Amino acid sequence: MQKHKLLIGIIICLALVVVALPMLTACSGGTKEGTIKIGISTPSTGVAAEKGRPMEDGQKDAVEYINNELGGVNGYKLEIVWRDNGYDASQMSNIVRNFMDEGCVMFSTSSSAMMTAAMGLANQNGFPGLAAFSSPNLYRPPQHIYGQLPDYGDDFVAFMKYYLENVWTGSGQPKVAIEALANSTGQGAVDAARAFAADLGITVLWDGGEGQAFQHKADTISETEALTRIKAMNPDVLYIASTPAPAALIIKNARELGMNNVTIACGHAAFTSKLVELAGADAENVYGVYPTVNWGDDVPGMAKAVEYATKNHPDDIGNNDYLTSWAQSLIMAKSIETALNNGVSYDVLAKGGAAAWKAIEEQGIQKLNYDVGGLEGPITYTPGDNRLSKSVRVFQVVNGQISALTGWIDAPVVKYEDFSWFGQ
Repeated sequence: MQKHKLLIGIIICLALVVVALPMLTACSGGTKEGTIKIGISTPSTGVAAEKGRPMEDGQKDAVEYINNELGGVNGYKLEIVWRDNGYDASQMSNIVRNFMDEGCVMFSTSSSAMMTAAMGLANQNGFPGLAAFSSPNLYRPPQHIYGQLPDYGDDFVAFMKYYLENVWTGSGQPKVAIEALANSTGQGAVDAARAFAADLGITVLWDGGEGQAFQHKADTISETEALTRIKAMNPDVLYIASTPAPAALIIKNARELGMNNVTIACGHAAFTSKLVELAGADAENVYGVYPTVNWGDDVPGMAKAVEYATKNHPDDIGNNDYLTSWAQSLIMAKSIETALNNGVSYDVLAKGGAAAWKAIEEQGIQKLNYDVGGLEGPITYTPGDNRLSKSVRVFQVVNGQISALTGWIDAPVVKYEDFSWFGQ
């Protein structure tokens, strides 16, 4: 009888141990209690929604992947505080204040224009921001705003070098006209043209004095008048620094005016599958610069992005803006992970505020050494250079598809603040 009771007791104890094991495993290696907040703002409505919606999708899908498949960041779930900015700069100060008040450790924007509106308050408070698409004004000189990718000035220089080496067959200097969106998206290309025209050996066709590009608004309905003036100047290159919808309109207007012997190129804010869709056959042979791999390229990070887009947002398949924003969330997560691995406590990050922002910046962002699955160039911080990735590629629309023409082209840091005209 005593042996029987002893056997029953042993069985009960073993059962309790078996039940407890999953709990112990979860506590030691699974998801931990608590979250870490990040702020995300995208232009998901308004005049740039063709970019904002897929970028919202990509960022949120990547966080879903991080939380559900990777167990969060060092076991802590990421919590998104998301705000639609409608591509309206007047909204950004309130959005940034909200991110800070909500306890976010850092924040991101899709566009340079919205980060331009946000950076004054962010820099004043030491609140680190990550812009997916950027212009030199965001971090020259470097403060608390970082560029996920090379900037619009880097695009212009990279394309002009490619053009001079591989396309231009004329004599003398090629003449280049810039159609620039009337915000930092356009200004980045303008700044690069002013800084490097002489070194490159090109003649920039200004709309008046030096630095005055042909400008358009995001909601433009016709650029025929400006393009007629450009055509009369007999350009060799029409470089469009804009977003997909106005860039597609400019391309169509240029074709309608018979500018078929002019080489057309776009900076990376415009050069996506949405541009090709909107411009249709008129996009054929248009060049572009983009700082990520192409959709479906054989790199390790592509499979999960394709899986989540297919599952959650099939309309985004083929859109490189989705890939860019997917990578943006991964970089934010890696910044937090790096900070935690460098001794920053969860309690500091969970509380938010100045201590968390300083920790994320100094122990996270500024110590990054990260390969985002090959989706873009290596992510590294270099003192004095707040661009985290520093290489681009040149593409062209061929048979209705965006096709890569080059491998990665390094974009060296440019100290635009050394030019007397910068920011004026």
